[in-house]
Amino acid sequence: MGAWDLFKDGIFWVINWFHSWCGDWGLAIIFVTIVFRMLIYPITRKQFKSSYQMQKLQPKMKEIKEKYPDDPQRQQQEQMNLYKEAKFNPFAGCLPMILQMPIFIALFQVLRGLEDYIGTTEGVSLYRLVPDLTITPGDVFSQQGIIAVVPYVVMLLLFAASMIIPVLLQKNSDKNTKVMMGVMSVVMLWFGWSVPAGVLLYWDISSYIGVAQQQVSRVLLQRKDEQIEKETEAVKPVKVEVDRVERKARPKKKR
Repeated sequence: MGAWDLFKDGIFWVINWFHSWCGDWGLAIIFVTIVFRMLIYPITRKQFKSSYQMQKLQPKMKEIKEKYPDDPQRQQQEQMNLYKEAKFNPFAGCLPMILQMPIFIALFQVLRGLEDYIGTTEGVSLYRLVPDLTITPGDVFSQQGIIAVVPYVVMLLLFAASMIIPVLLQKNSDKNTKVMMGVMSVVMLWFGWSVPAGVLLYWDISSYIGVAQQQVSRVLLQRKDEQIEKETEAVKPVKVEVDRVERKARPKKKR
């Protein structure tokens, strides 16, 4: 048995343990998602801080583009200098996504082969709201029709929306970034159509926990900046305006 098979078995064991405790496969996946998000929070916190710094740099980035409109190489050089000065790492946001990919793939394979683990897929649901977490929205539509696929489509739409909501919540977000994430949302609709519902559930819960954590982190970082600004203002020397009175010449004594 290879390392990947051991990893998949570990994912199944954790989900199965939560299932034995709560009695619902969907809820078990939600608990696993919450635990994993808590474990990687120290890393995602750095991502949120990096994203916040990027928002603060947007006005300066715009100035660079306006100053060197016909010189992309100079723009890139000035942007890198700006990143270095602000200690901003443009690649910091990629790490949480990279860490989640093995979980995503392993969960996909576990749900696809869940019958090999437990002998059946009956009852692998989310409190019957989503009757079968091992099946894809595309299969539900082709086998059971449009009515049966409704709860799966809701999960699919949440899956796609999770790509663009964080960008929409950011102030001063770049127009090109919004367009790019909008395109990614459409791609996610296509991709999610052939993904087991349990994987969509994992991604939905993980994404919206991340959105909530990001908003809380943003508020805390703003308060910290405001506090630093107040402290800076407090230690500034007070400039006192002094009105100088012109001295009149003393009258000379007559001899």
